[in-house]
Amino acid sequence: MKLKINYLLALVLGSMGLVGCNNLDTEPWDNYVTASEKEDAIGLNPEIASAGIVGISSVMPQCWSVLNDTYHNDFGWPALMMMFDSMSPDFVSRNIGYNWFGTMAGYQVGTNNNVLNTMGWYLSYKIVKAANSVLETFPTVDTPEAMLYASQAHANRAYAYFMLAQMFQYTYVGHQDMPCVPILTEKNQKEVAESGGIARSSVQQVYDFILEDLDTAVKYLTDCKLKPDAIASVGTKRFVSLGTAYGLRARVNLVMNKWKEAAEDADNAIKNSDCTPLSFAEAAQPGFYDSNDHECMWAIYIQETDRCVTTGIVNYPSHMGSFNSNGYWTVGANRIINKALFASIPASDARKGWWLSELGKSKNLTDEQQKFVKKYSPEGLTNVKFGPYEGKVGTTLNANDYFLMRIEEMYLIKAEATAMAGNPGQGKQLLIDFVTTYRDPKYTCKANTAVDVQNAVYEQRRIEFWGEGVNYFDLLRLNKPMDRRGGGWESDWVYYVEAPLPPLLIPNGEMEANKLIGENNPSWSKPNPVDDK
Repeated sequence: MKLKINYLLALVLGSMGLVGCNNLDTEPWDNYVTASEKEDAIGLNPEIASAGIVGISSVMPQCWSVLNDTYHNDFGWPALMMMFDSMSPDFVSRNIGYNWFGTMAGYQVGTNNNVLNTMGWYLSYKIVKAANSVLETFPTVDTPEAMLYASQAHANRAYAYFMLAQMFQYTYVGHQDMPCVPILTEKNQKEVAESGGIARSSVQQVYDFILEDLDTAVKYLTDCKLKPDAIASVGTKRFVSLGTAYGLRARVNLVMNKWKEAAEDADNAIKNSDCTPLSFAEAAQPGFYDSNDHECMWAIYIQETDRCVTTGIVNYPSHMGSFNSNGYWTVGANRIINKALFASIPASDARKGWWLSELGKSKNLTDEQQKFVKKYSPEGLTNVKFGPYEGKVGTTLNANDYFLMRIEEMYLIKAEATAMAGNPGQGKQLLIDFVTTYRDPKYTCKANTAVDVQNAVYEQRRIEFWGEGVNYFDLLRLNKPMDRRGGGWESDWVYYVEAPLPPLLIPNGEMEANKLIGENNPSWSKPNPVDDK
């Protein structure tokens, strides 16, 4: 596998406005201008700082930023999340040549050199590198604008480390002393580059650092009283708002089993966000393609001129869309919901129509949409959740935004965390209130204990966030097995993997380049198929 960039080398390459560049012949601003000089330049030209913040968000949707251009499964962060979805029980796909995520669906990622661990490691650290470069320019944060800019770097860096921690080590609880990932900051990265290495920090140390970054982001966003539209007037949800910062911290506290804190942060995310959940009527139609929508808290903003769009088919809608006429879904590489999960969704639930029935129909589709989908003869249970760009059925332009956080998640976190914090009755009622108001007016919940409520929330999360990069990480944090039995998988991919599910190995290139990184995680083999049920 040919990589375009090595992280230790990349440590000295990122800078304001250049963080998305992989041309190793390009000399960055850092090579010529000191941090204090950059600070002075930003004071004279605030657009430079704004460009740096935009640069952080531009890392996520880059096409072929880690692998070379023969890989049609490298379209940035959406591709990485699709890889993890492909490992889950709920995201069914077929073992055909057009399935670029077959390695992950086949659970063949237990080595130190594969697409998943390479993408997960290098793409996450590219975000870290971009955030560090921004923070280098703000040795003092004493104006509202500086607080806003610095908050974006702290929040994005926290998110990258949070994802790294979940990918490359077991979940937080019970594993706090295990080696996790190296912590690179704006204060130590040049020293690391010069010394040639840095050791892995413990799981506890990484999570402490994540919370420190998020605490800072929340403080800055609270104090500065500025909103992301002060950075750019379009695509504003690519930036982290105060509500989103609370939402990120709610996620982290949930994984750490800090239930009270998770519930409080989820509540603050709801209160400090301008977002509201999709109504029943809105949920009963394809969507999730425009970050301007009121349920979207944070997103990857895609523009028509982005390389992932101009490639035509190397993008998320190519693999996940069911209303675009240009993509891999049109040739049999469509994504299907777990058969048993689909059967568990009541007909009264608006989300039942997010997938075709076994007869190939969905009550959520217009006649035009149903006719278009039928043309490609997808099998039953194929997703029709994600609408086409600009709502245009049959479009060849795959420029959908990619949602990183929706407000609905905060309602479900609040319900789970409230129950687990010692009030299962209130948590259960919060869950019932959310589902009956927004998704299924006939929903009932039989849970009584806190763990029962947690599992009821988990089942809702499986449905609500299908295809949005959530399910596999829920398996990790909840210590659940990966059970594909009865899900409609092909026999070769029917697996049952005991919990806890193993972490990824650090890529071989990093192990060789980083002299101090220490031992890698243990390798693991592809599981043997089991009898379906």
